[in-house]
Amino acid sequence: MSRPTASAARRTAAIGRHLMSTSTPTPKSRVDAPDEAPVLFESNGSIRSYILNRPAKLNALNEPMLNILRPQIEEWCQGQLAKVIVGRGVGRAFCAGGDVESVVRYASEPETRPQAIDFFHREFEMDYILAAVPKPYVAVMDGITMGGGVGLSVNAQFRIATEKTIFAMPETKIGYCPDVGASYFLSRIDGEIGTYLGLTGDTITGRAVYDHGFATHYIPSRRIPALMERLASLEEPTYQMINDLLEEESSERESDEVVSSFVGAKREALDSAFRHNTVEEILAELTEISKSHQDEGIRTWAAKTLEMLADRSPTSLKVALAAIRKGKQMNLLEALQMEMNIATAFCSGGSPDFHTGVTTLLVEKEKSRPAWSPAHLSGVNDEEIRETFFSKFSPENDTAPKLTPPVYLPQPDQLADPMQYALPTEAEIGSMVDGSHRHSGATEITLDELLEKFDRARGRKAGMREKILEVVQRKCVSEQDKHMDKRWLKWKH
Repeated sequence: MSRPTASAARRTAAIGRHLMSTSTPTPKSRVDAPDEAPVLFESNGSIRSYILNRPAKLNALNEPMLNILRPQIEEWCQGQLAKVIVGRGVGRAFCAGGDVESVVRYASEPETRPQAIDFFHREFEMDYILAAVPKPYVAVMDGITMGGGVGLSVNAQFRIATEKTIFAMPETKIGYCPDVGASYFLSRIDGEIGTYLGLTGDTITGRAVYDHGFATHYIPSRRIPALMERLASLEEPTYQMINDLLEEESSERESDEVVSSFVGAKREALDSAFRHNTVEEILAELTEISKSHQDEGIRTWAAKTLEMLADRSPTSLKVALAAIRKGKQMNLLEALQMEMNIATAFCSGGSPDFHTGVTTLLVEKEKSRPAWSPAHLSGVNDEEIRETFFSKFSPENDTAPKLTPPVYLPQPDQLADPMQYALPTEAEIGSMVDGSHRHSGATEITLDELLEKFDRARGRKAGMREKILEVVQRKCVSEQDKHMDKRWLKWKH
């Protein structure tokens, strides 16, 4: 805890920096101006911020935004003045996705199709640049964060969720496939939560975004402005200093707060159903759960999940599952390149469903299930999926553009772990239980010892104890020691 005098000095310094900072006018004063830039840039002390500024379109990314954003991000990456890069959005969204209506319009005509493919090329390279930024990057997901917005934020070292965060990868709803690195990050989230979200397009909100690892910190929206001022006051910020500051502003769970429902028996059912490598097997197990699970709530969840999947493009489900499984064995750049190849296939007529889905749901705003082709999974040929989406289009075949990030960025195998400052993963908790963790120091451990070791290793991180207890309840059994009054934890799987 800082002494009051040091705290007062920091506040004074922050105020002074704010008064002296050079910045684009703050977004709130510019929201309704018809001719303003779709991306604003702000300088405040050690912070350099980009602010997505298309609130009427929920800050959906379009080509002009990408053209504006990349040169400035690259300048900050290579310059000395930017100590911390921050990403924010105006209005009720951080970024609701990409401008797919324009993409589909371009893709529908051979003369303009290269523009559609080029949009994905620019977007995916931008996503990689932000993931590889060689200085601290803080993404503030205060509001709707979907699709392209997830790509801008999910691999940042610091990702802030608030009670307003609405997180989703909804691409299968529009006949497309989760992209922007989804095959990388969805495949690495605990259990099969990522597979579930990628196939169903379901949303998670608020604290659940943090609990499942998509955010590294959970901070109430009202605290964000003060947090930005505190960040700006850091003269030579280190990653640890930034993490400590974010932890100070983080919020513990409130007793009446809505948290993730994917815990306990429902989580076990989800992980079991979505562990399969074919969509047919997933549907078969969900059907079985919906009929025979002893818990009525879980039977209802399985039935509703089946309804969601029935509305999705059968082709998209097949492509999405294959990409997520392949992405687990790839680094981020390889996963993005695979998704670039897939995007090229969709734009080049690999499936009509992308055009159908966007036209039906976004342009015509129909509520009914789009006329997918094939209409059902039984009509989708697995060999054609492999050939069209995972073989035919690639830089090697000269049929898809190659992603070429700037050479000054770290190599893919040198990127920082995006989970470094997040809640501990199930794998990390398991390694502490079985003794393989570098901080374990023993092969036997009690629950109290487990909690204490994580407190020492990670600090008293908000929500950490709740997550550890939930994982232990699902994944561990306890055995009474024959000689001591202790119960040892044993990992079940």
